[in-house]
Amino acid sequence: MPRMGRAMLVSYPHHIVQRVHNRQVVFAAPRDFERYLEALAEFKAIYGVKVYACCLMTNPVHLLVAPGEEIAGVGRLMKRLAVCLARYHNGLEGRTGTLWESRYKSSPVDTDAYLLACSRYSS
Repeated sequence: MPRMGRAMLVSYPHHIVQRVHNRQVVFAAPRDFERYLEALAEFKAIYGVKVYACCLMTNPVHLLVAPGEEIAGVGRLMKRLAVCLARYHNGLEGRTGTLWESRYKSSPVDTDAYLLACSRYSS
C-alpha cells in the first residue's frame, strides 16, 4: 500500500523537520554546516523552492520553505539533500546506508502565529 501524500500548498510556507538516525551528531564541524548550506542553495535553485529560514542544529534540521510553481519541488529538494548529505557523511565516516531517520516532517504554515514561531526558531 503506498504512503499517503503530503499536504503541500503552492506558494505557502511549510515547516520542514528532518532528524538523523539515533540522534547522532551530524553537524559537528563548520564544514558540515557549510556543506549542507551549499547543497541547499544549489538544489533550491534547481527545484524553484523558496527558503525563508533555516536552522541547523547538531542533529535536526528545521527549514521554512515554500514550493514554487511545482508542488513536487520541495519533495525533490529534500530527497537530493538527503542523498547528498548521506554520501558526504558516509565518506567521512567510512560507512554506508541512510543518514536520516524516516521521512522528513512537513507542516503547512497556515497561521501568522505559526509563521512567526517558525521564523524565530529557524533564524
